[in-house]
Amino acid sequence: MKLLVATRSAHKVGEIREILADVRGLELLDLGQAGVAQSPAEDHLEPHATFEENALSKARYFHQLTGLPTVADDSGLAVDALGGAPGVLSKRFAPDEGLEGLERDLANNRYLIAQLEGVPPERRGAHYVCVAALVESGQPPVVFRGEAPGRIVDEPRGRGGFGYDPHVVDPSSGKTYAELAPEAKNERSHRGRAFAALGAALRQRGA
Repeated sequence: MKLLVATRSAHKVGEIREILADVRGLELLDLGQAGVAQSPAEDHLEPHATFEENALSKARYFHQLTGLPTVADDSGLAVDALGGAPGVLSKRFAPDEGLEGLERDLANNRYLIAQLEGVPPERRGAHYVCVAALVESGQPPVVFRGEAPGRIVDEPRGRGGFGYDPHVVDPSSGKTYAELAPEAKNERSHRGRAFAALGAALRQRGA
């Protein structure tokens, strides 16, 4: 089975390849390998209020373009003291305009820590959410949800991961998600859990 991984994030593609590496008969394609040129339309695929709706929106769009079985995810960080924000707006949380990649991640992290100024450690609980949506011809869409607990710290720690990972501590290890080895992160993370569930479903039907 060829499966299109519908994201422009090289970090996400790498993690998903590692998580699904043991699914026999599965060939993962990124958008470049599928010949899908980047389009301004992609900037408007996540207008919804839930991770599920956004993931399905992206998966349906790229499936329609390519005809390939397609998986897309929407993920983010929900901080208790911020009423669940940034949530589905995690990627564009900071008000800085025109930033992408690492600069966008750094701006989001600075903004997050500024929003939590004065909030004591015991009230800095949070959790990551990832929803992976699978869309393919002749089958109803399927979604897989994964969550991972965390606690926000002011000082970034670790050089792995991406996004908010340097500021989110995994309670089971005491390390930030950026400090975890890739294998450990994939076992504990929201994306690891969502795509592990997808992998289990694909293995059950023989991919």
